[in-house]
Amino acid sequence: MENLPYIDEHAMNVAAGRERAWAALLSVLGAELGGAASARAARLLGCVPARRGGDWAGEVRAGATLPGFVIDQVRSPSHLALSGRHRFSRYALVFELEQIGPERARVRAQTRAAFPGLLGGAYRALVIGSGAHRIVVRRLLRGVARRA
Repeated sequence: MENLPYIDEHAMNVAAGRERAWAALLSVLGAELGGAASARAARLLGCVPARRGGDWAGEVRAGATLPGFVIDQVRSPSHLALSGRHRFSRYALVFELEQIGPERARVRAQTRAAFPGLLGGAYRALVIGSGAHRIVVRRLLRGVARRA
């Protein structure tokens, strides 16, 4: 995985053990990032990869894809590192899950990204500066908490 500049990190406690939180994370990612709207956005931005691939219903493996993301690293049930690129950015989204109690887990999502050039800077302002990225990541984490 490429070493990219740190953008932000968000975390949420989940009322479930780490294994259930892991299953919920995979389900939410598959549903939220693997749908038709994500595929359209990925094509519009020129994302690599642009399509869903691999088994997102079972045990995911490195190389599985969602529109805009490929799994670089997977250590079930504690670590999932996704990366991708498009016309305006190279990025990584890393999830860490830790057991914090008998039926409690913490799910953290760290974003790293580079936005080269003038158009990249404009894209960063649009996505990061506007708060849209924060909203999307927190929505994913709330989905994991609900599903777990």
